[in-house]
Amino acid sequence: MPELTRRRALGAVGALAAAAGAQTLAASSASAAPAGPAAAPRSMAGHHHDGPEPFDEVFQGRRIEGRPTTGGGHHHMEHMGGYAVFIDGAELHVMSNADGSWISVVSHYAPVPTPRDAARAAVVELQGAPLVPLVTN
Repeated sequence: MPELTRRRALGAVGALAAAAGAQTLAASSASAAPAGPAAAPRSMAGHHHDGPEPFDEVFQGRRIEGRPTTGGGHHHMEHMGGYAVFIDGAELHVMSNADGSWISVVSHYAPVPTPRDAARAAVVELQGAPLVPLVTN
């Protein structure tokens, strides 16, 4: 049996929190979703085999952008070709989870279905504050 380390303990807690958040999100989405044939269900896994759609919009007065990238130094982006999200031109570090959901450094424990939703959640959480660049060494 492997030795219990702080990293493993925090990883287990994070996985449990993400699972609980996904269940809560799914339950609240199901109860708020419109009914009928016009209501298309949104899966956490997404519908695009080649990555999320690019976007460029203004949300609550902030410009949010998302687009595929090539290269980059982020280890998790190399597996899927990369995707970058920006709020007012500053990069928001996002990551795709194994289940297809997305998280950001601003809302790390609240997975959402798309990078656009991650950007919107970050704008709400920032409450008008500027996004400070994430330094990764």
